[in-house]
Amino acid sequence: MEKKGKFVHMTLVEFADWLKANHFDRQIGVIQNHHTYIPGYAHFKGNNHIALCENMERSHLERGFAEIAQNLTIFPDGDVVLCRSFNTIPAGIKGANQNGLCIENLGNFDLGGDAMSKAQRNAIVTANARLLMRFGLPCNTDHVVYHHWWDLTTGQRTNGSGNTKSCPGTAFFGGNSVAAAQTGFLPLIAAVMGVAVNPPAPPQVLFQGEVNTDSLRIRNAPGVLPQLEVENRVW
Repeated sequence: MEKKGKFVHMTLVEFADWLKANHFDRQIGVIQNHHTYIPGYAHFKGNNHIALCENMERSHLERGFAEIAQNLTIFPDGDVVLCRSFNTIPAGIKGANQNGLCIENLGNFDLGGDAMSKAQRNAIVTANARLLMRFGLPCNTDHVVYHHWWDLTTGQRTNGSGNTKSCPGTAFFGGNSVAAAQTGFLPLIAAVMGVAVNPPAPPQVLFQGEVNTDSLRIRNAPGVLPQLEVENRVW
């Protein structure tokens, strides 16, 4: 583990332990996936994790951000760097930041860009899975999202239409569309979690009430009550 100011460089195992050990005050319901585009693989030297995050922060400050935009950065060697505090709203996706947690995956993952390493691929999948489990979120495209799905002007989710970025890349796990995420990314995350993709929603309570009576007839199984019993039922 390496620390410099707020930046903490960790292995994937160290990150999993850190995630379990820490308490977070902010409600997190959306895991955002991005690619840095620049810096890319050509800028990564194997030992400059924090230096690259410091460079990104300088760039973000010049753009008017309060600090580095992302909460977490994942590198080609599979290591991660903690950036903006998890308790602080990121500056990742206009319209999806309030309950969001922003992951920047270092590299250019548009078609013709960087070829994602096996180590980074594993780290991206595992980090998403660990975050979903830590915050009690299901594995679906409402909770694992891409920047490309939001309009940059309106901040509305359009699933890729309108004024959008290609982020996290047109070659990111098979593409940046919702369909590509459902077929090429979410099943890998679900496998780590040991769950199904898009699990059914839990049953919703339709009605709650309180009965105050000395006598109440209750059926012991579903069915239609005889008319006489309905008429004589004690409420």
